[in-house]
Amino acid sequence: MADQVDQQHWLMKSEPDEFSIDDLARVRVEPWSGVRNYMARAHMRRMRVGDLVLFHHSSVDPPGVAGLARVVRTNVLDEKQFDRESPYFDPKATRERPIWDCVDVEYVATLLYFVSMDRLRAEPACASMLVLKRGMRLSVQPVTAAEYAAVVALGSTPPPPPSEEEAARAPAKRGRARAKPRAKAAGRAQPAPKGKRAPKGKRAPKGKRAPASAKPKPRARRAARAKPRPARARAARR
Repeated sequence: MADQVDQQHWLMKSEPDEFSIDDLARVRVEPWSGVRNYMARAHMRRMRVGDLVLFHHSSVDPPGVAGLARVVRTNVLDEKQFDRESPYFDPKATRERPIWDCVDVEYVATLLYFVSMDRLRAEPACASMLVLKRGMRLSVQPVTAAEYAAVVALGSTPPPPPSEEEAARAPAKRGRARAKPRAKAAGRAQPAPKGKRAPKGKRAPKGKRAPASAKPKPRARRAARAKPRPARARAARR
């Protein structure tokens, strides 16, 4: 009974592309290494063996709680701080004076239903969870026993179907689909492409002269100018 009273509850984030709840189910126990935030490290240093963990998938769409884990060992040295090939290498850390430590977590269960952030926001019992606070990006966060129980209950309950308003907003989140071009009407002339003039009849290619037969006939006014003036008009000017 005393152990249950002292039991703490946590939410721990992991990117599923790097390490998911399925990976933890496969290896069973894993050190929660790679944490490089001092506040998150302080939370892990407060953990005790037997504490329960909400395994949260982050940096995915949608993010949310995917499973459950348990702390099985504390004060674990984070070996990645010494690995020069690791993205979590810390050049300031030495074996004599290490900087980063962590805990070992054990797989407990995969939730039957993924609990997305939207479901957490809609649950009154989860309204005060730190993970829902704007700007809260800590990878290790404390949760209350009531919040932990509420999330576990959501994970065993199928999510409600989306409302008409949510269904209408869903396409907008993915971006508007491009409108399909209209089918060409049979026998209907299509407009010329923008910036180009539609050809009139058969026009000679640019840079080439059209054959004589294709040249336009001279206007009647030009033909009249080419005719000699009447004789009486010339006599009047003498």
